[in-house]
Amino acid sequence: MLETFLEHLDSGRANVLPQVYQSALHIVVILALAWVLLRLSNKGIRMLRIYLSGRADGNIEEIKRIETLGRVFRYIASVVIVLVAGMVVLSELGISIAPILATAGVLGIAVGFGAQSLIKDYFNGFFMLLENQVRQGDVVEAAGKSGLVEEVTLRYIKMRNYEGQVHYIPNGNVTTVTNMSRDYSYSVIDIGVAYRENTDEVMQLMRQVGAEMRADATLRDKILEDLEMAGMDQWADSAVILRCRFKVKPLEQWGVRREYLHRLKRVFDQHGVEIPFPHLTLYPGQARDGSAPALRILAENGVA
Repeated sequence: MLETFLEHLDSGRANVLPQVYQSALHIVVILALAWVLLRLSNKGIRMLRIYLSGRADGNIEEIKRIETLGRVFRYIASVVIVLVAGMVVLSELGISIAPILATAGVLGIAVGFGAQSLIKDYFNGFFMLLENQVRQGDVVEAAGKSGLVEEVTLRYIKMRNYEGQVHYIPNGNVTTVTNMSRDYSYSVIDIGVAYRENTDEVMQLMRQVGAEMRADATLRDKILEDLEMAGMDQWADSAVILRCRFKVKPLEQWGVRREYLHRLKRVFDQHGVEIPFPHLTLYPGQARDGSAPALRILAENGVA
């Protein structure tokens, strides 16, 4: 009987070992194919990105959009390939994936109720990328924060502000995106001068400074059009506000504004144009007929 048992055991091993070797070979082939597919998908997406970037004719905005979409598609392709390869490997090991899928479906419903914000992040992120609302390299304001966009994913926007602080904003929290770097920008500048100044002469000086900046070799590539003078914008408490603007390349509005104010201050000083400060008039009290005079401030020698 012992000999018979050993013979059955040997025959069982002889039947099982080829199956084990065959399953191991299948798993190796599946993993190798998954690796090849990952490489091919990454290479294909990269080649498509290069091709589309070449057709963009140097349009920086379009190139940014293509790069952002390329990263997202590469991530999606990697996740899909890994999941499919994992399920095929489990099936090859004799583990039925049907109960796993059923359990995953039930867990997905349960998790869905508890992770609605996460699902909202992904949906919002998908449509923001699809509609080209924000790209890497843009300067945007979203969810009360603003800064340079360093990364855009399906779940969040990563931006860095002027002070170097990094904000991670879940896409589900974004209801409005203000993009300050799309196609072109306007550098809007409000200039206050004293009421006694001749506003026509002041606006002529402003146009003169704008023309000088437009002709400057270091600024002509940043400024797209001549200075646009809107004119007198308001009568403030202590000044007349004159408004103008430059049409500039994206992200150049702040630098152009600073340079314009710097040059205009020098020109105002040369021509004696008063840049006003708040004025305060004091009264000792108001008579019924409104005739109370203003207070007179005595000089050091006692003369008003």
